[in-house]
Amino acid sequence: MNFLTLANLTEAVPTALPVASLGGLNDDALCAVSRQVEALGRLIDALRVATAGEIAARSRTEVGPAGLAARKGCRSANELLQRLTQVSSATGAARLGLAALTRPDTALSGAATPAKFDHVRAALEAGELGVDAAIALTKNLAPLQNGVHPDALDAAERELVAAATGSSPDSSVPASADEIRIQASVWRATLDPDGLEPDEAHTMAKRSFRFGPERNGLVPVSGGLLPEAAGRVKRLFDAYLTPTTAPAFLKDEELADKNAVKDPRTKDQQRHDILIGVLDAMARSGNTPTVGGAAPTVLVTVRAEDLDTGGAGYADGVESPLSPTTVQQMVCSGGTQKVLIGRNGRILRLASAERCFTAPQRRAITARDGGCLIPGCSIPAGWCEVHHVIPAAEGGPTHPDNGVLLCWFHHRTIDTSGWAIRMRAGAPEVQAPPWLDHTRRWRPATKSRTALATSVSHHGP
Repeated sequence: MNFLTLANLTEAVPTALPVASLGGLNDDALCAVSRQVEALGRLIDALRVATAGEIAARSRTEVGPAGLAARKGCRSANELLQRLTQVSSATGAARLGLAALTRPDTALSGAATPAKFDHVRAALEAGELGVDAAIALTKNLAPLQNGVHPDALDAAERELVAAATGSSPDSSVPASADEIRIQASVWRATLDPDGLEPDEAHTMAKRSFRFGPERNGLVPVSGGLLPEAAGRVKRLFDAYLTPTTAPAFLKDEELADKNAVKDPRTKDQQRHDILIGVLDAMARSGNTPTVGGAAPTVLVTVRAEDLDTGGAGYADGVESPLSPTTVQQMVCSGGTQKVLIGRNGRILRLASAERCFTAPQRRAITARDGGCLIPGCSIPAGWCEVHHVIPAAEGGPTHPDNGVLLCWFHHRTIDTSGWAIRMRAGAPEVQAPPWLDHTRRWRPATKSRTALATSVSHHGP
C-alpha cells in the first residue's frame, strides 16, 4: 500500500472541491458533483469496513494479550476503532458487523474461503454498493444462513445486490437503502416463512404499554407495540395528519405565499392532541375518520367553463384562489359533481358524482401499488391520492386500469418532474427522468409486499 498516495489524496480532496464553492455551481453541476462525491464516499466506506475487519481479526479473543487491541491498551476492537477514528460505538459496531459478513476467511487448511456474503463484498470493494444498503441486505439474510439452502440464499443476495447497484435486468435505477431493506425483508419472509413464528412469539412476550410517574406536570408513557398494533395506531394518526390537500412539502416561504396557516405544534404535540380527540370521539360515538377507504372531502368550486379551459378554483375555508394545476390535481383524485345554479342563486340541478374512484376501486389499487409509485418515495398508501394516468378530460376512464397511487407531492409535480407513468395491460410502469436514467427504460412499479413476494419467487433458484 502506498501511504504517501493515500496521504496526498486526503490533502487533495479539500483543494479539488472546497465546500465554499458549492454555492457557485449550477443545478446540473451540483447534481454531477453530488454523484461523484458519493462514488468516492462508497470507495472510502469500503476501506473503512475492510480496515475495521482487519483490526477485528488481529484483535480476536483467542489471541489474548498478543491481540492488536490489547497491545494498544483497548478492551476490544470497537474501542480501538473508536480511538483511531473518533466514530461512535454504534458506528464502530456497524462497521465491524458488516466486516464479519463480508471479509474472506481462512480455512484450517490455510486455504482462503469466500466471504459469507461475497457478492456484497465485491460490490462494496468496487464502490457500487453503499454501506447502508449492504447493512440492510445482510441484516435480513444473515439469520437465514443455517436454515436456508445456500443456492437460495445466494440467489437472494445476487438479486438484492443487482437491485441496489442498478444492474438488474428489471431496472437500471439503483434502489435506495430503504427500498433494499424492504426487498430483503420480503426475501427473508419468502425463503423462511417459518422463521417468522419464533420472532413473533418473542415480540408477543415483550409487548407492553405503561404510564410512568408524573414529572413536571407530564405523565410519560413507554412500551413496545406489536407490528400489527403499531400499524393500527399509525393509521389512526394518518387519518388526522394526512396532507391530502395541505402543502405539507412546501417551505415556510412558499406556505406564506399561499396564505396557508402553518400549525405551530410539533408532530409529537399534534399526535398527543389527536390521541385525546380520538378518545373523546370514541367515548361519544366510537366513530373515527376514514382515510384509506376514501379521500377526505375538500369542497372546491370552479365554473364549468374554467374547468374546461384551465381557470382558477376556490376551496372552502381558503382565501387564495387555487391554480388550474391544483384544481386539476384535486379533480383527478376527488372527482367532480356538476351543480347548475340559476341567476337568482337557486340550485336548479345536481348531477351525480363523476370521475371519482370509489372506495372498492381505491382498495384494489392500494393492493396492487402498495404506496406512492415513484421509486424512492416512502409515503404510504393511506396518504396517497389516486391519479388518472390518462386524464379524464382526455377520455381516460375512472377504472383501476387507469388509476395509480401518488403522494400529494408527486401527484402535484407529475407533469414537471420528468417522471412518466403508463399502464401496460392494466399494470403500471414508470420511467425515470433522463438525468436519473439515460436509458429511459420503462419498468414495472409497485410497493406492494405481496407483489414483491411474487417477484422474489419468480427470481428464486
